[in-house]
This record gives sequence, C-alpha cells and structure tokens, in this order.
Amino acid sequence: MTLELPEARTIIDNADCLHSEAEVLAALDSMAAAMTARLADANPIVYTIMNGGLIVAGHLLPRLRFPLECSYLHATRYRHETSGGALNWKVAPSEELKGRSVVIVDDILDEGHTLAAVIDYCKKQGAREVLVAVLVDKQHDRKAPGVKADFVGLQVQDRFLFGCGMDYQGYWRNTLAIYAVKGL
Repeated sequence: MTLELPEARTIIDNADCLHSEAEVLAALDSMAAAMTARLADANPIVYTIMNGGLIVAGHLLPRLRFPLECSYLHATRYRHETSGGALNWKVAPSEELKGRSVVIVDDILDEGHTLAAVIDYCKKQGAREVLVAVLVDKQHDRKAPGVKADFVGLQVQDRFLFGCGMDYQGYWRNTLAIYAVKGL
C-alpha cells in the first residue's frame, strides 16, 4: 500500500522526534571511533543491508579511518508493510567471504530475524568473524536468540520508528532525525 503524499506529510508532522539530526551524527561519530579501534588492521568487507542501511552506511563509511571493501546485500521481511513476513533474499553477498572479517551495517536491530539469517549466511560462507553495526538498537525482549549488535549508535524505546534509513510504509528513510509514529 502506497501512502498518499498528504498522509506521508501528516505522519512526520505528528511524529515524536526521539533523536535530532545532531544526536544521530554524534552517534555515528562514536560508532566510527569504536569500529576504527576494533577493525583498523582487519581488512574487513562491509556489507550494507538495503534499503534501511543505505542512509546509515552513507554517513558511517566516510568516518571509518581504515582500509575496507564495501558492498551491499538486500534481504527483507517487510516489503513496505509495518510487520515482517518470510525472509526474501533480493541480493545475496557475492564476494568471497572465506577467512574474512565481515561487518554488517543496518539501520536498526529490532527483532533481528533478518539479521540472524544474514549472519548465518556469512558464517556458512566461511567468514572468520561477522560483526554487526546498527544505528538503533530497539529495547525489548523479542530479539531472535543470540542476535546482538557489536557497534550501536543509539538505544531507542520500543515504538514504531522511522528516519535515518527506517521507513514508514516506504517513506521518510531520508530524514537524519529519528522519529516515532504518534501513539505507536
């Protein structure tokens, strides 16, 4: 279902801003510092999960002060809906992962089922280690078993979020602030 433009504007006009653009950029600076300290000599390949990780990676990667390879993958459970379904691989990793440090960059760690499948895939391809970097770690007890982020920008309450890669029915990924839908 596609939103009509007036409804898309109403969503952001009535949303609660949880983290400003300045707070998001500061969180990305902190993530980059931690990642640089941990991965400076690892020669990692960094995968951005599309579409949510696009905005985060676009701001995070230039802050990383070490050599790396970057690529993308596209696995989704949402397809413009507000709750997840079956995992759908649109683009799987194509680079050789055997013996490599792999970093997965995404917008949010919510329940983590998509992320768990991506991590499992990379491990089965022989990655030496798989690390996860997310801008937002949503705070609740519904996470997939064993899924955690190694680098986190912000801890956010359990609400329906959008902004900085996270969308509301396909809209508002492009704002750098993080919002919660009013009442959700």
